[in-house]
Amino acid sequence: MISNVIDGKVVPAADGRTSEIIDPRTGEVHDTAALSGAADVDAAYEAATEAFRTWRRTTPAERQKLLLALASALEDRAEDLLAAEVRDTGKPEALTRDEEITVGIDQLRYFAGMARSLEGSAAGEYLAGHTSYVRREPVGVVGQVAPWNYPFMMAIWKVAPALAAGCTVVLKSSDTTPGSAALVGEIAAGILPPGVLNVLAGDRETGKLVVAHPAAAQVSITGSTGAGKQVAAAAAPDVKRVHLELGGKAPAIVFGDADLDATVEGIVVGAFFNAGQDCTAVTRILAHSSIADALEAKLVEAIADVTTGPDVEDPFYGPLNNAQQLDRVSSVVANLPSHARVVTGGARIGEKGYYYAPTLVAGVRQDDDVVQQETFGPVVTLQTFETESEAIELANDVDFGLASSVWTKDHGTAHRCSIELDFGCVWVNTHIPLVAEMPHGGFKQSGYGKDLSHYGLEDYTRIKHVMHAHG
Repeated sequence: MISNVIDGKVVPAADGRTSEIIDPRTGEVHDTAALSGAADVDAAYEAATEAFRTWRRTTPAERQKLLLALASALEDRAEDLLAAEVRDTGKPEALTRDEEITVGIDQLRYFAGMARSLEGSAAGEYLAGHTSYVRREPVGVVGQVAPWNYPFMMAIWKVAPALAAGCTVVLKSSDTTPGSAALVGEIAAGILPPGVLNVLAGDRETGKLVVAHPAAAQVSITGSTGAGKQVAAAAAPDVKRVHLELGGKAPAIVFGDADLDATVEGIVVGAFFNAGQDCTAVTRILAHSSIADALEAKLVEAIADVTTGPDVEDPFYGPLNNAQQLDRVSSVVANLPSHARVVTGGARIGEKGYYYAPTLVAGVRQDDDVVQQETFGPVVTLQTFETESEAIELANDVDFGLASSVWTKDHGTAHRCSIELDFGCVWVNTHIPLVAEMPHGGFKQSGYGKDLSHYGLEDYTRIKHVMHAHG
């Protein structure tokens, strides 16, 4: 059974309740997990609150040493973490090892170093007879909710900067993918002081309790825009600080001078990696009319080589995470307007598990739901444009503002688009790579706050002005 980790101890839910965990490759139960309630959430926050009294006083060097030790311990257990991740998500082993487990551990090491790199204003006499300086302090106890699309890596994105900043954490994993986060908590219990990192398994009600708890000074969620709005509302009565990494509807703008072979290769990876269950995934291709037909033909050819399904030995992507997500993606395609056409894909693969074919939809219009709303699956649309200004208008004309890409050989075009695109990330001739040193986060209904980089660390700090009168 997958348990909680509270105050450095591995424990079941206080009332003994459990939930079933489904392997999305088969649709069958493979484990059970603690179903945490109010007593468990209270206990986790009590432990985090007590631990914060001393953790906030540790030096950056001490925090770095412990976080580096945790990274090494996670590396030693990498295959166990991988096994837990694959059981809960159904992802391909090799890609998950290389792109998520290894990368997540490296990101933890990055934040361990950043613990010693916080910067502030120089002390100075800004008022005659007085000296001022700025203290940057940990914000306090933080409640966090991780998603199911990248369970291990998103847990690291959340806990690493918070712990490096001197905060303590109550982390709630997704109800469908609790395994790797619970293992992180268990490993951390042997390294970090008790109560510094508490990990809870549970359902949506557990998550609501975590974000609404009065002991939390800040709450952070990675999830849908709808979930983010609920979190912001729950945090409002206590005026908690809120960190939201929400949905996306990323455009890939392909200009007439783009290298079509390289563009198609990049877009296919950007659209279908992790079954499109990525808020930064390519979901809308905007192609200049002069190359649209050629691009479509090349996309069809490339998509035919994208492998997935219950009987594929080494697939490019695995199943959708759960039955509800399969129903959602299937419904989006089934309810396309009559003017849209499914160029390729558009169907479930097999009867076992939650697999869905890589899908390209053309003939869509800007106000179609498939263009405006997040599908979060292996479905990408194709539209055309005539001018650069039209491409920018179409790209920006959605509620989301997380990620985008521009495909062109012209540096002037790339620079102009990077200025005008209303997205937190603009890739040029690539789509989807992330690095620990650069910020990740969006605009508009994609949320606010940054993950990764020193901006991610600063999001878990507060700024205090201190002024001394002379004499």
